[in-house]
Order: sequence, then C-alpha cells, then structure tokens
Amino acid sequence: MTTTPDDTITAGTITFGSGDGTPIEGYLATPASPRGGGVVVIHHLPGYDYGTKEITRRLATWGYSALLVNLYSRDAPGASPDDAAAAVRAAGGVPDERVVTDVDGAAAHLRSLPGANGKVGVIGFCSGGRQSFLSAVSLPLDAAVDCYGAFIVNEPPAEFPLKARPLLGRAGDLSCPLLGLFGVQDSHPSPAETAVLAAELERLGKPHEFHTLDDAGHGFFAADRPSYRQAAAVAGWELVHDFYDRTLS
Repeated sequence: MTTTPDDTITAGTITFGSGDGTPIEGYLATPASPRGGGVVVIHHLPGYDYGTKEITRRLATWGYSALLVNLYSRDAPGASPDDAAAAVRAAGGVPDERVVTDVDGAAAHLRSLPGANGKVGVIGFCSGGRQSFLSAVSLPLDAAVDCYGAFIVNEPPAEFPLKARPLLGRAGDLSCPLLGLFGVQDSHPSPAETAVLAAELERLGKPHEFHTLDDAGHGFFAADRPSYRQAAAVAGWELVHDFYDRTLS
C-alpha cells in the first residue's frame, strides 16, 4: 500500500516584524505535517499578487513553511498589486538594504514556527531573483533559488525604471548553495550573463547549480502571463523541489 504524503496546509495573510521592527504584511502557508525547513518567497516586480501566493502554497504542500513578503507594504499599504508596483517602480524600486531587512525578519518568523528545524531558504522571481541572491550574500541562509534574476552581473539599461546595482562583487559572501533557473531566450539575464556569474562562483568555490531551460524566456514560471512555458516550468519546479529536499530537510 502506497502512503500519500499529507499535503494539507493552512494559508493566509499575517503581519510580522521586519528586521528593523517595522510591522509588514506577509502571506504565510504552513503544512499540517512540516518537514522542518522554511522558505522566504520574494515576489516579482508586478508585486505581491495571486500568482505568487499560489507559489507560496505550493511550497507548503511540499512540507515547507513558506512566507511571502510584501516588499511594498510601506510604499502602498492596501493598494492593488498593479497600483503598488507602479508606485514602487516610479520610485526606482525597493532599496536593497530594506529588502535584506524584510527578508531577515521573515526568516526569523519562519524559524520561530512550531516544528521548525532552523533552516531557511529563499526563492525569488524576476527582480525577486536578484533579491534572492542579494539576501543570500547578506544573511546566513541555508538555500537560495534565483529564478531569472537580472542585473546581478550587468548594470540595468539607462531606460530601465529600477535603480539596481550589480552584485557580482559580493559573490564571495554567498552563505549557502544557490540554484539558478534561467531561460535560453531571456535577455535580462542573458545566458552570457549567467555564465559570468557561474564562472565567478566556480572560481570562489561557492556551491551552485545553474540550469538554462530551452524554449523559455523571462517569466516562464508565471502561469498567468503570456511568458509562461509549461515544459520549462514543470522541469523548473522539479529542480526546486529536489534542491530544497537536499538543503532544507
């Protein structure tokens, strides 16, 4: 007789303390049968939306407590995802220092949950992919997943709305294994950029695993957008699941 894992979860909006003590909004999904580890979820530039909440619930069905941080809590409290993203985009994006502070608070909250084993990973998409890498070079974490995060290696184009700084020079501070998932058709980051990052991590002896998926461009995980690519997304989720099983269990 095959035993089916318990994928029962509880999910909903919470308020938790950022690393500087500021109360911010988050979406927490917890499994009925936790495996111990937790995952901080960092949303894409379009914001703290239904699609990213769905991703947060997916992680909880795997047995990991997952907390999606609303990085726009301070900028546009109560606004729709589109309106909040527009306000943040007009301001040049969320400052890196504040991202790290909010992720630090989310990680602390996950470590405080019943059944937690103290291990915390992070995953981010698009701008959140870069912010996942930023978190992993700034905080003591156990795993990081970068889903097509741009501007880790190169400066943004002059016309780009975000004031993002390259992070390649901080690769030596990477605190944990890194899984990178990219699309062969993406231009930000391009395969050439991710090759530069991989080479630098290799030189520094930092554990990493990069996959550039065929027939996929930027945003291939986004099931509610034209960029979605089913085969790449399915393969990508299998890679994420295996990675967290090895690093957070």
